[in-house]
Amino acid sequence: MDEIIKSADGKILKTLEAVKKTFASIRTGRASPSLLDHVNVEYYGTSVPLKQLANVSVPEPRLIVIQPYDKSSTKDIEKAIQKSDLGLNPNSEGGVIRLNMPQPTEERRTELVKLVKKESENGKVAVRNIRKDILLEIKTRSDAEKWSEDRKKREEEELQKLTDKYISEIDKLLSVKESEIMAI
Repeated sequence: MDEIIKSADGKILKTLEAVKKTFASIRTGRASPSLLDHVNVEYYGTSVPLKQLANVSVPEPRLIVIQPYDKSSTKDIEKAIQKSDLGLNPNSEGGVIRLNMPQPTEERRTELVKLVKKESENGKVAVRNIRKDILLEIKTRSDAEKWSEDRKKREEEELQKLTDKYISEIDKLLSVKESEIMAI
C-alpha cells in the first residue's frame, strides 16, 4: 500500500475513533463510566476531569458509583454532575456518590437517536473531507512525479475502497447505538 493511502488510513481511523468516543458519551438507558468522561470538577480553583478525582464504577446496569479519592471533594463532584448536561441527580452518603439512571422516555430516546444520526453524519463528512484532501494530494503528486494514468487510477480506487470501508463501519456503529438507545 502506498504511503499516501497509509496516511489516509491513519487519518480516517482517528475520525472513526472520535465517532466511537462521541457515541460512548451519549446516554442510553444503561449506566456506563464513559458518560462522565466530559465532566470537569472545580477543585481548588482548577477544572479537573472527574476521573482524576474519583473511582467510577458500574455495579448494576442502572447505577454508577463514584468514590472520591479525597472525601472533601464530594460536594464539588456533585455540583459538577448537576451542572452537566446529563440530567442526573447525584445521591451521596458516606463519601460515596450514587447516580441512578432513569429509563429514558420515548421522546428522549427519539431525540438521542437524532443526535446519534447527526454525529454519525459528521463522522462521514469528516471521512469524505479526508478523501477529498488525499485525492488532491494524489493529483498533485502524480503531476509532479509523472505517474502513469494506471497508477493514478489505482491509487484513487484504493482510496475509494478505504473510504467506503470506514463509512460502512460508521453505519454499523450507528445501527448498534440506535438499537441500544431504543431498547427498553
